[in-house]
Amino acid sequence: MAVLFLIGTMNVQAQDKKFSVYAVGFYNLENLFDTCHDVGHNDYEYLPDGKNKWSGMKYTHKLRNMARVLSEMGTDVLPNVGCAAIGVSEVENDKCLEDLCDQEPLKKRNFKHLLLEGPDHRGVDCGLLYNPALFTVRNVKLVPYIYIKPEDANRATRGFFTVSGTLAGEHVTIIVNHLPSRFAGSFYREEGGRQIRQVKDSLLKDDPNVKILIMGDMNDDPADRSMSVALGAKRELEDVQPGGLFNPFWNIHASGTGTLMYDGKWNLFDQIILSHSLLNQKGKKDYSTLKFWKAQIFRRDYLFQQEGRYKGNTLRTHAGGVWLDGYSDHLPTLVYLVKEQK
Repeated sequence: MAVLFLIGTMNVQAQDKKFSVYAVGFYNLENLFDTCHDVGHNDYEYLPDGKNKWSGMKYTHKLRNMARVLSEMGTDVLPNVGCAAIGVSEVENDKCLEDLCDQEPLKKRNFKHLLLEGPDHRGVDCGLLYNPALFTVRNVKLVPYIYIKPEDANRATRGFFTVSGTLAGEHVTIIVNHLPSRFAGSFYREEGGRQIRQVKDSLLKDDPNVKILIMGDMNDDPADRSMSVALGAKRELEDVQPGGLFNPFWNIHASGTGTLMYDGKWNLFDQIILSHSLLNQKGKKDYSTLKFWKAQIFRRDYLFQQEGRYKGNTLRTHAGGVWLDGYSDHLPTLVYLVKEQK
């Protein structure tokens, strides 16, 4: 069961109502590779004789570290429950997620996993972890990212991992993404934003009441064109029209914080974007159906370097060719959804 909250906790007047709260998150796992070569993929740096000397011991530590973070996500609000579902990126294969869910913190909550392998040349994919007591899976598909320029015919990257299910008794669809890198140029991320928008529109055409969460490592900030124009995610709740999208991380990033640091500045690539059907607007406080409450960047001291030249940066698995036994170059993100108990 999700934790019950008095409505007063949310600054709403009626004190006699109770609510269920659900956390949904995203985390870039930064190269969760096993130690075996996957034929056809460029995974050589994550082999025992590769650049990173990726051993069974290092893989075991990586799984342990990732499980710690994933199991603690959402516990600031839901201390005994955590997340109902967490999208993940930079995962080599389904076996990696199976090994991850076998870690004690996730196994204790009976977490399950989903992943469909795509055509990415490095072999990294997006997936979903979920608690089956809270989220029931209906349908899973991988919508491919389509390169539209003729000169890109031989290129391939991650698709749009789309999972439809039931959360709080309602139809909810999660689209997990990892858009092309900064090295690829803005055009390719903008094209990714347009294609995600098409997936969203298709889902709404099939079910106008579906509640959609678009999440992932966008390799762009909320104000960048891929998110604000191509995808069309708005900064302010009041600007979202029916069929539109709201990005609660835009104002968070504008306040000066983010999920990864580059050259001393915070970017916020790891976003969770919400469909209009999840929003209360114009002063409404209607939680008779599942609605957005708040967004959060998940932070713990252990996720940051505590000393040295890069103090305050995220504590990565590797840096400068040195194994740090860390976590990821990204911080996780969360949204909390609320529904009134009948």
